[in-house]
Amino acid sequence: MTARHVASVDALLRELRASEAIGELDAQFAAFICRNAMQATEPLALAAALTSHATSEGHVCIDLARVAGKAVGESTVQAPKLAAWRTELESSDAVGLPGEWKPLVLDGDRLYLRRYWQYECAVAEQLLARAAQRIDAVDLKAVRAALDRWFPASEHIDWQKLAAALVVTRPLTIISGGPGTGKTTTVMRALAVLAETPTKPLRIALTAPTGKAAARLQEALRHARAALALPAHIDAQLPQEASTLHRLLGTVPGSTRFRHDRTRPLPLDVLVVDEASMIDLALMAKLLDALPPHARLIVLGDKDQLASVEAGAVMHSMCAGPDAYTSETAALLRKLTGYEVPAAEVISPLADAVAMLRQRYRFASGSAIAALADAAREGDVATALRVLGESDGTEVAWHAASEYAAVVAALTDRYEPLVRAAHRADATPEALYALLREHGVLCAHRAGPYGAETLNRAVELELRRRGLIDEPGTWYRGRPVMIRRNDYAARLYNGDVGVVCADADGRLGVYFPDAAGRLRRYATARISASCESAFAVTVHKAQGSEYGAVDFVLPAQSSKILTRELFYTAVTRASARVGVWGSADIVRASLTGSVTRDSALANRLWFKPEANTPVQGTLF
Repeated sequence: MTARHVASVDALLRELRASEAIGELDAQFAAFICRNAMQATEPLALAAALTSHATSEGHVCIDLARVAGKAVGESTVQAPKLAAWRTELESSDAVGLPGEWKPLVLDGDRLYLRRYWQYECAVAEQLLARAAQRIDAVDLKAVRAALDRWFPASEHIDWQKLAAALVVTRPLTIISGGPGTGKTTTVMRALAVLAETPTKPLRIALTAPTGKAAARLQEALRHARAALALPAHIDAQLPQEASTLHRLLGTVPGSTRFRHDRTRPLPLDVLVVDEASMIDLALMAKLLDALPPHARLIVLGDKDQLASVEAGAVMHSMCAGPDAYTSETAALLRKLTGYEVPAAEVISPLADAVAMLRQRYRFASGSAIAALADAAREGDVATALRVLGESDGTEVAWHAASEYAAVVAALTDRYEPLVRAAHRADATPEALYALLREHGVLCAHRAGPYGAETLNRAVELELRRRGLIDEPGTWYRGRPVMIRRNDYAARLYNGDVGVVCADADGRLGVYFPDAAGRLRRYATARISASCESAFAVTVHKAQGSEYGAVDFVLPAQSSKILTRELFYTAVTRASARVGVWGSADIVRASLTGSVTRDSALANRLWFKPEANTPVQGTLF
């Protein structure tokens, strides 16, 4: 690499870094690629830096066509035209075609870090292979009888029953449904059907991407299990506990690998994975790699919710195809359930693995919350603004033009009963926790005037002004707290929410629910370094939670975080009432924005499966 090339590449990276178009790690990666390339050029450095930065923004790759010929962020750097850029990259020894062992992979117009190209191909390969399999040893007469026992007769299509029929007859089932559509009830009944006639006891595991999600899954299935009154021989086969994906796979300290992979597969016959929308591409690749070929995989999630924080939008990609089955599967479902379902000519075997739950049980289909949620999901600004404008505060309330002080005062009003109740002599952790779960304050942002961190401080200051607490940020009765990082020894996980209560001797403790729903006490000193006040939390942290009422606080200015997926996720956390704090312009900006992530996974799964390149070996 000549001195002239070094100078021009360094100047380019300094400009991108100064304008915050990339991060320091991205600049260092691009510099490394250029140092080791036979010929370093500005187009190569730009492509490497943007590809590295894309993964931190949730993208799997960078679509060169999306950025070619345009200014890069707020910098003065202009990306090359697409044809010229591709020619430059194709001639570089640092860039390879699919299957070549190079640090960067150019697949069509998409440029990947090699590891992420490998993850994407592996996930597509594994899902398509599982979807194409057939389970031949199925007693259809027995299955139909079992389905009829576990699912009451209905004049209308019972989508839960159809989903259960897929679970029993296929090795892969992807069940997508909004909040309150009965995903966990469906899977519990499907597991009961599976467990009725096995040749040997089934080895079943329940898992979710986070400790909080695993605890919710375990609690939901515990309630479903109790409601079903399962026979002893079936109940004995169903798991009592759920674990995180990392614990299931076996974390190796200091490594991105897991103990379980294709050389040491999980000892399972059935795996249920909940909250799949939170699973990133890399983790899904490693999970599929560790699942034995014979095991059934049942994936639960909501394709319309926020995607994972890390790179990828796996759940959305898995559900991106036509909502129809092949004629063969439609006939099988009709035979098992009696229902007619859509059939079409589809090119992907994944079509026969996806079940959509449509009936909501959390709130009535004609309610204002349902209408607002539907409008958010579809990006229907006119309907959303109409629902908000016509709201009377019973189910939906719109605070379109409130001063900041009024917002803080109103949110403090929500929590004043909790803090006052905590000071009563007869206060119990159970009563306080029930009060805490009645209401949630959700923020689009973590930082900023209307962010969760700022509102937490503001609410505490207002509580102090009202004489209800002594010092913000300290331990006091009724304080809601959220765990910020996993503590496996204490069985507390990132996102867990608890409440402070005094015991009979006046000693303060923090109470968190365990997997069985019982509250466990922790000394304040034990968790001081790993928690924060939780009067307000981000929508991301609240994903998968349910409250009686929700206040959704939008910022005063538009940002790239505001999307219809965020709005939909926030609104659907409420079962009875939702309040939206934000102007019409901010609501409009939220519903016209959408999560877009550069990836070819949906294309590989649904439209061009023949383009997948087989991936060999263990994934790193």
